[in-house]
Amino acid sequence: MVHTKDHGSVRAEVADLFRSALNTAYPNAGIEPVVAACNNAKNGDYQCNNAMALFGKLKGTENAPKAPRDVANAILAALPANDLISETSLAGPGFINIRLNKDALARRVGSMLTDGLAKFAPEGHAGKKVVIDFSSPNVAKEMHVGHLRSTIIGDTLCRVFEYCGSDVLRLNHVGDWGTQFGMLIEHMADTRKARVAAGGEDADKDEDVADLQELYRAAKKRFDEEEEFKTRAREAVTRLQSGDATSLASWQRICAASRREFEALYTRLGVTLQERGESFYNPMLKGIVDGLKETGVATIDDGATCVFVEGQSVPLIVQKSDGGFGYASTDMAALHHRLNEEKADWIIYVTDVGQSQHFELVFGAAKKAGWLKEAAGPKVSHVGFGLVLGEDGKRFRTRSGDLVRLVELLDEAKSRCAATIRERRQEAGEEIVEAEVEEAACAMGYGAVKYADLKNHRTTNYKFSFDDMLNLKGNTAVYLLYAHARIAGIVRKGGKDVYALAASTPVTLEHPKELELALHLTKLPEALEDAIEELAPNRITDYLYDLSEKFNSFYVDCKVLGSEQEASRLLLVEATAVVMRKCFELLGIKPLYRI
Repeated sequence: MVHTKDHGSVRAEVADLFRSALNTAYPNAGIEPVVAACNNAKNGDYQCNNAMALFGKLKGTENAPKAPRDVANAILAALPANDLISETSLAGPGFINIRLNKDALARRVGSMLTDGLAKFAPEGHAGKKVVIDFSSPNVAKEMHVGHLRSTIIGDTLCRVFEYCGSDVLRLNHVGDWGTQFGMLIEHMADTRKARVAAGGEDADKDEDVADLQELYRAAKKRFDEEEEFKTRAREAVTRLQSGDATSLASWQRICAASRREFEALYTRLGVTLQERGESFYNPMLKGIVDGLKETGVATIDDGATCVFVEGQSVPLIVQKSDGGFGYASTDMAALHHRLNEEKADWIIYVTDVGQSQHFELVFGAAKKAGWLKEAAGPKVSHVGFGLVLGEDGKRFRTRSGDLVRLVELLDEAKSRCAATIRERRQEAGEEIVEAEVEEAACAMGYGAVKYADLKNHRTTNYKFSFDDMLNLKGNTAVYLLYAHARIAGIVRKGGKDVYALAASTPVTLEHPKELELALHLTKLPEALEDAIEELAPNRITDYLYDLSEKFNSFYVDCKVLGSEQEASRLLLVEATAVVMRKCFELLGIKPLYRI
């Protein structure tokens, strides 16, 4: 008898049992088990779908099976005796339906409370070094709605890997180096000269960088309209890159001012990052390009140093014909550093889908240089995402045509939630405590913005609508936060220490809705396995919303408080709350216990 675990992925354990059966029944087939959830719950909980493909592979060999069902029967005959599967059946030409043992499910649900959810994290990632490059705003420019997707998708992926025990490096590849700094530094110098000429102080002033957006706009306007200023700005870039002390001091003030603005937004979103801007890699660029040329990976084409990647119509330009370096040079240096200095096992870049070809070129160049191996060694992935659209279906902008500032978007979401909370409390005759309203409005408002983004597959464009994302019904963070608060209220009304109860009382699953809820609870690891496999946070939001729906169905049909099964059902209720909180945590959403 194979005794299965009371935690971890049920799907993986079912697959292990069928792997053993396949190896016993067809030892030379070299085939992996294909196990998935049953499309129709009436047929079973899971399904093994190997028989037809295996039948085709064996056709024409000695003693080949006569039909796919013969293959399925042979697999079933070799299935080890175990305490996880209660029954199996055949459907169609050879699909194997699997029904789980309800006692095994009950033990797993109980384990969520007695052992905690740490044991339910997907396996195989603990101790791995994962570098995730996300957010990446540009210095002297405000963060806008376009940065939202990279920031929250990247943060969620970090949280999932951290839950799995990975050593995660959260990198903010800030645009803090390049031609725009020449025009900014020169404009600041001209402002200072004008101040001195008017009898003012000859010193750097914080006001020079107080409004970075205005600083950038004014400098860009002059750069576009004044030829003399454009020439000076380009000369300023050269001085900066050469280490001129005055230029570096101005650059550092601009970066520090931007950093303060970025950090204020990251704090509101609950996101932590380690800044490592483009400037960090500047000293490495020449050595990287020289190495690529020396090994023949890079060649000169029309004066530029290029890496031609098989299957790509354009090359990766690692050094321009004038000797300058661009962002392709920086990205190659960053990748080399992450592989050789950080010793990363997996490097993940979270940017818009428009950069897909660029990263294909970077990864292709790295493979050509021998930095990456196809079969083994570190993995690299580009996590592309689509556009945020307005309700008109066009790119989300203000009426003036500017991209929507992220700070304004968060303020609006919070303000709307605060108004709704006050209104509901007033209608219920409850006291309105502003500190409580502020806390709840932040959790709901910021959570709603995050969830509305994350619930879409990252590669799709989605329409940004405050009305939709703040809806109290349907697949929204607001609905789910209210659902969690109601569930927490049930446990409070029960008046029992559910964790002491879990240590002495087994979960029992007799009603079909109890079984359905328990099965979904135990599928948390599978949702996270799929999220990692696809690098897709919507796998978590899908799971969370389905969990709330299954709980509602259970609660309608199964009385909890005052029932004969109260103790066991309270454990099911608390397990649901615990799993919801874990999902909220992974999505970067703060749960609410009372609203």
